[in-house]
Amino acid sequence: MVLDAKNGEILAAVNQPSFNPNSKNDLKESIYRNRAFTEVFEPGSTVKPFVVAAALEGRYVHPNDVFATAGVFPVGSHTVRDVHNYGALDVQGVIKKSSNIGVAKMALKMPVDYFWGTYSKLGFGSSPATGFPGEASGRMPVAKRMRDFDRATLSFGYGVSMSAIQLARAYTALADDGLLHSVSLLKRDEDIDAQRVFSQKTAKTVRTMMESVITKEGTAYEARVDGYRVAGKTGTVKKAGAHGYSANSYFAVFAGLAPASDPRLVIVVMIDEPSAGQYYGGLVSAPVFSKVMGGALRLLGVTPDQENTMPILLARKAP
Repeated sequence: MVLDAKNGEILAAVNQPSFNPNSKNDLKESIYRNRAFTEVFEPGSTVKPFVVAAALEGRYVHPNDVFATAGVFPVGSHTVRDVHNYGALDVQGVIKKSSNIGVAKMALKMPVDYFWGTYSKLGFGSSPATGFPGEASGRMPVAKRMRDFDRATLSFGYGVSMSAIQLARAYTALADDGLLHSVSLLKRDEDIDAQRVFSQKTAKTVRTMMESVITKEGTAYEARVDGYRVAGKTGTVKKAGAHGYSANSYFAVFAGLAPASDPRLVIVVMIDEPSAGQYYGGLVSAPVFSKVMGGALRLLGVTPDQENTMPILLARKAP
C-alpha cells in the first residue's frame, strides 16, 4: 500500500499472487479480493511509534526517560517478554530495539481513555471510508473492559486488528507533522478533511527516533533506500487461530516513510505467512519496502535528502 503523505491519495494497492481477470480457470476467492482493503491483521510492533507519540504528547514520558527491560515484565498474572534482554533503554532505544517491555511500561503510564482515544483518533476500529467495496473496519477492544495486561498487549499491536490501508493512513500522522489524512482513491491536490492528532514537535521527534530502526543496530537495516533518509517500524506477528496463537505462522509487516526529512510517501508491506525460511518483518517485508520506495521516489522525482548509503562499485581506470 502506497499513500501520498501530503494528501492521503492512494497511489498503489498491490496484491500478490495476482490473477488474470480474463480467465476464471483455477481462480481462487482468496486472491480475487483486494486484500489491502478487505483483510485485517494484528499490526504488531508497527504501532509502537504511536504509543511513544501519545506518551510524549501527553507528557507521561520524556525523550530522555530510561526504561529497565530485563527480558521479562510481570503484568498482573501475565508476563510481557522481549526477544532479548536489552537492559536499560531510552525512548529512542525502545523503538530501535522494538522492546515490548519498554513500550508496555509507557502504555501503563497513560490513562486508559487517553491511550485508547489516541488509537481511535488514528482511525483504528473505524472504516477508512474510501468507498471500496467490502473494505474492513478492523477491531478495537472496548475501553471500559481493558485491564492492565490488555493495555500492555495493545501497545505492541495485539488485541487490535486493521487493514493495510488503515495502518498506512495512521502513518500519515507521523509523516505530515501530526496531521492525519483521510484517504482517497481519486486524485487530489489537498485533503480538506485532515485532522491534527499529534503536535508538529511530537511527530518530528518520533520520526527522528524511527530513523534509528533503519540502522545496523535497529531491526530494519534492509529497509534503507540509497540517497534517502528512511523512518519506519517492523512488525512480526503470530497469527491467531481457533486454538490461540500459532507457534509457526506469522504476519511479517513493515511500515515506513521517506524522505524522513520531509516525507512524501508512506508505504506498508504485509506478507501473510512468509515461507522462505525467515519471518521477521525486518528481513522479509523491509527489503520489499526498500525496492518499492526507492523506485517510487525516483519515479516522482523526489530530491534525495542524504548522501549515498549503499556501497558503490567504482570501475578501475586502465593504466
